Amino acid sequence: MGADDHREQAGHGPVTVAIVTVSDTRTPETDKNYHYLEARLTEMGHRIAAYRIIKDEPEQVGRALVELTGEPEIQIVLFNGGTGIAPRDTTYDVLSRYMEKTLPGFGELFRMLSYEQVGAAAMMSRAMAGVYQQTVVISMPGSNNAVQTAMEKLIFPEINHLAWEIARKG
Repeated sequence: MGADDHREQAGHGPVTVAIVTVSDTRTPETDKNYHYLEARLTEMGHRIAAYRIIKDEPEQVGRALVELTGEPEIQIVLFNGGTGIAPRDTTYDVLSRYMEKTLPGFGELFRMLSYEQVGAAAMMSRAMAGVYQQTVVISMPGSNNAVQTAMEKLIFPEINHLAWEIARKG
C-alpha cells in the first residue's frame, strides 16, 4: 500500500488536537498562532481538546507534553515556540528526550520550505516531530509565518493520515 492508499483509509474525519504556545510574553488575547490554528482546525472539522500558553521553561514544556499525551482523546499535540538556538529556547531539547519515534522528515521539509522564505536563517530552526505515548507531537517555531507554513504545507495535508497511523494496529 502506498501513501495515497493510506490517506484514503485514514479518511477525513475529525482529529482531536491540543495546542501549546511556548512564550514568555504571549497571552490568550495576543496569541495570533492560537487564533489562526483554532480557526483553521475548526473550519476543517477538527476538534481542539486543550490549549495552553506556557513559559519557555523546561519543566513546563515537559509537564505539558506528559499531561496532554496522557489524555486518550488527544491524537496530535502542536507546540509552537522555543525552537531556535537562543538560551531561552528549550522546547526542542525537552521534547526530543521524550520521543519514542522521530519523524525527521518534518524538520527537514520545514527547513527546506523556510529556506525559500527566509534564506540561510532557516538552519537555526529546530522544528521537529515524533510520537510519544501513541500521540503525534509536532514542534514549530513561534513566528506566525512559520506556523502557517508548517500547517498549510505539511500538517494539514497529512493530519488525518498522521492520526490514523498512530492508531492502527499491525
